[in-house]
Amino acid sequence: MKHLPAYNLIVKENILKEELSYKNHVILTYTIKYPEIISDYFRGFLNRLNLYYKFQAESYQKTRIAKLYRLAVENFEYSVANGFPVHTYEVIIEYTVTDNTNCTLSLYFDRYEYTGGAHGITFRNSDTWDLVRGKRMGLEEFFPENKDFIKFVQNEIIRQIEVNIENDENIYFDDYADLVKENFNVKNFFITDSGVVVYFQLYEIAPYASGIQTFLIPYSENLIIPEC
Repeated sequence: MKHLPAYNLIVKENILKEELSYKNHVILTYTIKYPEIISDYFRGFLNRLNLYYKFQAESYQKTRIAKLYRLAVENFEYSVANGFPVHTYEVIIEYTVTDNTNCTLSLYFDRYEYTGGAHGITFRNSDTWDLVRGKRMGLEEFFPENKDFIKFVQNEIIRQIEVNIENDENIYFDDYADLVKENFNVKNFFITDSGVVVYFQLYEIAPYASGIQTFLIPYSENLIIPEC
């Protein structure tokens, strides 16, 4: 693996957090965490990136939280009127930085929402940034010599699933091979120091209890780190 320069990025955590009440009952709580990236390098781009993440967090707070609060009020009134237990809605957004040691920054966000029922739902999205060029990176950039990289990645995921099944780790739907191809999204990836990780949302290829499924594609002759 080629040695890349370190740029000493510092990731500071910012939090928007509140408990919202209705008729003296807490009906919605939320915690929204978002990053602020600090470095002596790439200041112009990082300033724009920090504004982007701040805007995303505040926009979610103003729009989605407001909508969920209205739904929580309706649920409260319905539950009280019918003698049902009142469920407190909950939102938690957290992020995980998976690579920030070289000229790239990669991270993913997990957004959990609970609005009653047996369990909440988590949705994941991710970003990988080329800090030198100041742009978002696509999955294709890690496969510069493979024009049919999507098929390669899908086949590798199916191979890994089959290995898991052989090892008595069958946590997938029976038609997993078709589901991998149907639900594969080139945007659903992040990078680590070992390779590219591709993921699938809940219910896409496995039951809820199996969680968000991830598959590591190691750096090799088929997958390389783009040069800075």
